Amino acid sequence: MAFEKGDRVTFHDKHSEYDGETGEVTQVSETMFGDNTYIVDFEEGQEAGIAEESLDVAEDAADADDE
Repeated sequence: MAFEKGDRVTFHDKHSEYDGETGEVTQVSETMFGDNTYIVDFEEGQEAGIAEESLDVAEDAADADDE
């Protein structure tokens, strides 16, 4: 699933201080291999170069879509 700027996502990377946190996609970049990487803003900071497989739709965003 591709994400767009403004999407609420949950980040999964056990090596990151932001593992399990929810944030907002602020930038989408395409690599030379055609894959997307993301910059995500969290309450306490920002993480760059995030691969798509490390992100899930945030539960609060999924709940809003159901309404």
